[in-house]
Amino acid sequence: MTKKLGWLAMILTSTWLIITATTTGQEPRKTTPADGHDIHVVAPHVVEGKVMGPYHHYCKGVSDEVLECLIYESTDPKALMVQVEYFIAKSVSRPNVPLSTWNKYYHDHAVEIASGRVQVLDRPEAEAKKIAEVAAQTDGIIFHFWWPHGAKAPNGEVKHPQSISHKPRTE
Repeated sequence: MTKKLGWLAMILTSTWLIITATTTGQEPRKTTPADGHDIHVVAPHVVEGKVMGPYHHYCKGVSDEVLECLIYESTDPKALMVQVEYFIAKSVSRPNVPLSTWNKYYHDHAVEIASGRVQVLDRPEAEAKKIAEVAAQTDGIIFHFWWPHGAKAPNGEVKHPQSISHKPRTE
């Protein structure tokens, strides 16, 4: 598992550096933590019992065990980031998160991907399939920051949306 996530992070970072160098004709600029969120995924979420979205996830691998996604309600360049989702390798989340906490806040990406509600966009079909295979080996936890939905400013509450296909674990 960890080799697969690491491979994905390495490929995406290398691709970004090559594109930057060839499109600017200069040495690549110093990268920042915000760079590389270029895996585009769409999926709906359940927020406070209501199906919302689809949400546009822009993801990148940050380690061999973690992918992170910045989540927006649209693809508009000025869209607000309203959520963050972490994809945590099951080998990390399951032994370290109590079952009751997992059932309340986490979801199994294998179950969510199998539901057919998740789409990897802007990638060739074979690459999208590989990304989905890696993601299926993770559990997700989502933090929704902009609440209430549609408000002019967030009120400070953080919600924890779920995947529509969430199934509580028994062990």
